[in-house]
Amino acid sequence: MKKYLWRFNFGCGRMGSLKGLFVATEKEVEDAIGQEAYFGEVLGKHSEIYGTIERDEIVKVELDSKTVEKVSKILGDTWSGYNPLHYVEEATGKECPACETNCCDDEWDCVTGMCYDCSEKEANDEN
Repeated sequence: MKKYLWRFNFGCGRMGSLKGLFVATEKEVEDAIGQEAYFGEVLGKHSEIYGTIERDEIVKVELDSKTVEKVSKILGDTWSGYNPLHYVEEATGKECPACETNCCDDEWDCVTGMCYDCSEKEANDEN
């Protein structure tokens, strides 16, 4: 599959924005659109930057795929800034039996077999 260069610009209100140039296939970018991404405290302590990747936040740069391939051999897939594909939270396919939410790995309590929110709530209800 051909890889292309993409420009990423994720607005974070008055805190600023996250920008980057990265390399990916059209399918990889299309799969990321509409997905939740968690960037962490990248704009300072307690900033907790996260949100849904929107179509207008990722734009293809007009550069032929052969050139992109050559430069990627030297620079890798992230040329500068943030590559949103590294921050997309993949769902595990595990559905919480209590709230019926499809959970990511970091939201899933393996001991109770449900999401952390429901697991906490159940523990508090028992006390």
